[in-house]
Amino acid sequence: MIPLKKVFPIIVVLITLSLLGIIYIQVNWIYNASIVRREQMEQRMISFINNVREQMLLRQAPPMRFKVDGARATERGLVIDKFELKALFNENISDRFTTDEVQKLIAKGLRDAHLDTTFEFAIMGRGVFGNTNGVKMQSPGFTKMIEESGTDSLNYIVHSVPLVVSLEYVTEQTESLYVVQPKNNLLLLMSLGRMMAGGLLFTAVIITAFILTIRTMLNQKKISEIKSDFINNMTHELKTPLATISLAIDAIGNEKVMDNKEKIRYFSGIIKEENKRMNKQVESILQSALLEKNEIALNLQVTDVHDVIQHTVDNLQLQFGLRNGRVEVRLDAINPIIQADDVHFSNVIFNLLDNAIKYSKEDLEVVISTYNSKKSLVITIADNGIGMSRDTISRIFEKFYRAHTGNVHNVKGFGLGLSYVKAIVDAHKGKIKVESTPGKGSKFTMEFPQE
Repeated sequence: MIPLKKVFPIIVVLITLSLLGIIYIQVNWIYNASIVRREQMEQRMISFINNVREQMLLRQAPPMRFKVDGARATERGLVIDKFELKALFNENISDRFTTDEVQKLIAKGLRDAHLDTTFEFAIMGRGVFGNTNGVKMQSPGFTKMIEESGTDSLNYIVHSVPLVVSLEYVTEQTESLYVVQPKNNLLLLMSLGRMMAGGLLFTAVIITAFILTIRTMLNQKKISEIKSDFINNMTHELKTPLATISLAIDAIGNEKVMDNKEKIRYFSGIIKEENKRMNKQVESILQSALLEKNEIALNLQVTDVHDVIQHTVDNLQLQFGLRNGRVEVRLDAINPIIQADDVHFSNVIFNLLDNAIKYSKEDLEVVISTYNSKKSLVITIADNGIGMSRDTISRIFEKFYRAHTGNVHNVKGFGLGLSYVKAIVDAHKGKIKVESTPGKGSKFTMEFPQE
């Protein structure tokens, strides 16, 4: 079986490459779709402007005009010296419409074609060789927009069409319709809305699944490390008292000791103490399992916090003496009474003080204080020990987690003390927080509600 440490980076790299590939395909697909959709919009624009031309050409032209010169009456009737008729196809299209009519006609055509209705237009006269013959009519903003399109052609589009019945019969004098529009990227994006929304949604789902996978693998990796650390600690913690008990039993079996009641009593005491120590360690593991299942039932009763603190401090005086430690008790709370489970609450105070002793330097100083705040009782336990880093503070209440004091764990325990403290405080509907600076000590603050 390949170790998780080796396979984890490979899995991360493979998933990352797959994710980047999928994102690239999505982006490329949307880009190509936008090109196709823009071409479709261009075709609709061409169809629209041809439709406008047809509608303009369908407008009935003014009646034919003719001119008569030298008409005189004779005996045979009316005599005409000269007759001139102006052909229909020589009439300008622009003469059939007003500027407002053309503007409305174009706007209606754009709406019907579901195109952007922002535009400017003009009708210009033109010869067959492109010689301009002046502006016949134009919208108010045409000149400005056509100038902008000349300097920024990427953001504007100009459409033009000759205003003749058939392009095969372009007369010497024709007119052309020019329509100028800014390129509307928003309209293009809206036309691709469903496609883009679907692509983004599934990409987000894949990214979320990737993140959850990495988090799960990291958690599994951390749990695996904690499990190994716990097994090592448990082996060490149980092996030590077993070895001591084994030596004590061997000593009692010695013939010289068997006749000495004092020595038998001494070694029996050792066996009893080591047995109690093992029972306590097993009990802490069992309590941790019960806490995880939320199966610990609290026996709440009226508890004087000051009495519990003082009793716990008295019981730990020997341990403080071994570290040349000093405890300062500042019990300033006017009302020290809370509803608590006496056993578990005592264990909370004991574990916090025991932790201060374990992770201390020489000349240990611990300050325990209490005070009332609104409808709660606040307890603080501060020490001048080795302190904790930010990473340790963020994980200090995790089950089985133990702060490293170097390359080797030189502090005994399973890493269950503070997770137990947090669980019991929460069970009492209280709050706990920790402040610490490496090398300067730590401060635990607990707040419990009062009726």
